[in-house]
Amino acid sequence: MSLTRRTVIATGLAAAAAPALSAGAHAAAGKGSSNAAYFSLGYAPHEGSFASRGALLEQIAFAADQGFRAWEDNEAAKRPVEQQEAMARALSQRGMTMGVFVASMPKWSDFRPVLGSNDNGDREAFLADIRASIAVAKRLGARHMTVVTGFMDRKVPEAIQTGRIIDCMRRAGDIVAPHGLTLVMEPLNTRTNHPGVFMHSIAQGYAVARGANGPGVKILADLYHEQIQSGNLIPTLESCWAEIGYIQFGDNPGRKEPGTGEINYATITRWLRARGYDGVIGMEHGNSVPGREGEERLIAAYRAIDKT
Repeated sequence: MSLTRRTVIATGLAAAAAPALSAGAHAAAGKGSSNAAYFSLGYAPHEGSFASRGALLEQIAFAADQGFRAWEDNEAAKRPVEQQEAMARALSQRGMTMGVFVASMPKWSDFRPVLGSNDNGDREAFLADIRASIAVAKRLGARHMTVVTGFMDRKVPEAIQTGRIIDCMRRAGDIVAPHGLTLVMEPLNTRTNHPGVFMHSIAQGYAVARGANGPGVKILADLYHEQIQSGNLIPTLESCWAEIGYIQFGDNPGRKEPGTGEINYATITRWLRARGYDGVIGMEHGNSVPGREGEERLIAAYRAIDKT
């Protein structure tokens, strides 16, 4: 997910505020039309991607003017309602799709929640977070919400923890599915950023999603984390595709824009396009260079992988 769980990161009804990611939909948006060609895929910047352009709403407007078709905001649930509504209006006016926000945030310093433990308290608190997130999703026009399945309990066999987490995610999925929402579980790498987390690979997420067995639970495939933990990105996506609900980019090492590390994102975008993927792709990374120069490099990096 984040760089420190990152300090980064319209109107009304979910259906109205989550337009299809297609050039036609954007051409019909009317207000604030773009002055640049739309990207062929739904890359989603976040607050901080274009920090030099102003505050949150100014950054959304700038992103739209560069042809970006989506937006992502991990921190959206923590924002005041008025700001959530203003963001939703801005996205709607620009014909942009809202990507994920975090529905339940781990307590990183406490290594909690432990959803597979013998204590049911963390599971009930997690489900309470999920219930509370529904109103936020509807306000923002979001259809996907990020969750992290917590940390390992070293006193409980991993197979038992897996079963308990499957049960917990099934319950969570049953809460959101009637609202047309999907929880996307994010596997996080343990080698660089998040030692001790329970879910650390897309393959592990696939097993939990299959066990939960419902439209309300899928995987968030953050390719930065997967490259560190497992590699073999395209075969893994192919094998687990039925349970992948959302994708995020970030190069490795460094977690910056495509082209700054070892991941061949041009090949991955070709694969996604061939697959017919029309969802959001979160730009879950920082800029390799500060200021406006870095913002221009960011745009150029996505132009380079998008046209291949």
